[in-house]
Amino acid sequence: MSVQERKQRERAERERLIVATARELAEQQGWDAVTTRRLAERIEYSQPVLYSHFRGKREIIGAVALEGAAEMAVAMRAATSGVTRPRERVTALARAYLDFAARNPAVYDALFQLDGGLAFAQEDTPEPLKDAFAALLESLGEVAGEGVDPGLFTEVFWASLHGMATLTRAGRLPPEVIEPRVELLVDRLAML
Repeated sequence: MSVQERKQRERAERERLIVATARELAEQQGWDAVTTRRLAERIEYSQPVLYSHFRGKREIIGAVALEGAAEMAVAMRAATSGVTRPRERVTALARAYLDFAARNPAVYDALFQLDGGLAFAQEDTPEPLKDAFAALLESLGEVAGEGVDPGLFTEVFWASLHGMATLTRAGRLPPEVIEPRVELLVDRLAML
């Protein structure tokens, strides 16, 4: 291995460490606790080293969001894999989405609540974000109904899931009624 390859590998490892540490700290104490000073202390590197990887907290949030989007796509595809009946597949997708949001609140915030400097629904949208949307579209496109744009339908269904996730987490919707909400959403929106 050349010196340059070793340095690139070490740089990538430091970057992964920064992102993992920021995510861990955010999940434990919230995003307000994630500062460059605290991150530098936790990873045992100086702040200038941290800034050599990310220009600041915004870029770190963006990196956590991209990692989270990739994980969310995997979770949704895993939940729907092998489920052949459209209604069951859409229900599994909705449950997987809501479960991911509940289990990863800081990541979910990085994706949808905080400014990570990421472009959504544009030409320069990063691939992990596009793939997470594609994971939704794969199951929802076929149940959009005749004459309905599958992408538009997926956006509306996703917005409904996002609303449920956000309002439940904020305590505005009781969590024990999540299953009837999912059933109602699937029954009313999906053309099965």
